[in-house]
Order: sequence, then structure tokens, then C-alpha cells
Amino acid sequence: MFTQFKNIDTAFRHIKMFSIVFLVANMACICFCLYTFFRLSDAKDQRVYILSNGKLLEAMASDKKSNLEVELRDHIKVFHERFFNLSPDDKAIQKNVEKALYLADESAKKQFDNLKESGYFNNLIAANISQQIEIDSTVLNVEAYPYTFTCYATEQLVRSSSTTYRKLVTKGEVRDLKQKTDNNPHGFLIQRWETLENRDSHVKP
Repeated sequence: MFTQFKNIDTAFRHIKMFSIVFLVANMACICFCLYTFFRLSDAKDQRVYILSNGKLLEAMASDKKSNLEVELRDHIKVFHERFFNLSPDDKAIQKNVEKALYLADESAKKQFDNLKESGYFNNLIAANISQQIEIDSTVLNVEAYPYTFTCYATEQLVRSSSTTYRKLVTKGEVRDLKQKTDNNPHGFLIQRWETLENRDSHVKP
């Protein structure tokens, strides 16, 4: 009789142990499934589909912080190109600079007004000179806000007889507007912008 009770007790312990193991295994399986589901869901949210020329293209989305330096450099580059790429045409100059002023504060407007008052644009038009700029490098500091930058570039003043090269160095700060628009796709604003150097480098016939 005692042997029978002992067998029943042993069987009960085995069933109890099996139930515990089964429950733990189920919990582990559920946790793994939930982890896999959320990881796949997060990866799916990072996918962006772009329709280009009738073709569906897949891209990967990322937050602004991970691409901060890339976006800042492009914003600074676009601003300088719009401000300094000039044709010998008053309307073209006005249109280009207006686009540039969407990307900067009144410090850029003051520089434009100073150039205009000094007759710089009229001289370009009168001499039929086109001006192009090429960004050589942009030094950024994103450790402190607002972000500061120094931009090094080369200007080309193209005449029918020669091309004059100038070294251009500017500096300023960049503020995050937290909002993107068609006129300002990165949502940044350049402020306290000033020209440190703008001198002739050499002339090429």
C-alpha cells in the first residue's frame, strides 16, 4: 500500500515537473515570437516606397539625427550655390538670391543689400560675367547647438577673355526650424552668416 502511495507521489511530481517545463517552454516560445514580430514590424516601418517614373522603388527611412551632418552640409551647399551662382542677368540674379534667402536669416539679406549697393551685380551684368561656386569643404560642429560651420569654396568669375578664381571662406550658425517646406526642404536656417575671406587667387586666360 505504501509502495502504491509512493508511486502516486512520484507520478504527481513527474507531472508537476513536466507541467512546469511545458509552461516555461511556452513562455519562452511566446517571448521569442513577440520579439520577432516587433523586430519585423520595426523593420517594416523603416521601409519607404518611392514612386519614380512609374517604378516603385524601396528605400530605408532613418531619423534626422543619424543624417544630421549630411543634411547640414547639403543645406549649406545649396544656400551658397544659390547665393553665389550668378548669371549676367538682373532677373536671374534676383530669382536665385530670393531662393537662397529662404535658407538664411537677415544676415544674408544684409550681405546681399551691401553687394547691391556697391554695384557688384551691376558690374557683373555690364561686363557680361557669370559667377560659379564650388564648395571645397565644410567644417561642422554638431556638439553644440546652434550648429556652427565654416565653409571653404572656390569662386569662378568667367569672362569672354579669362576666368578669375577666388578663395571664399564664410562662417555662420545653423538653427533647426523643426519644420520642412518646399522652399526649405531640410528645415534649417543659417544665421549670423558672414564672409571671412573673398580674394582673387589666380587668373586663367
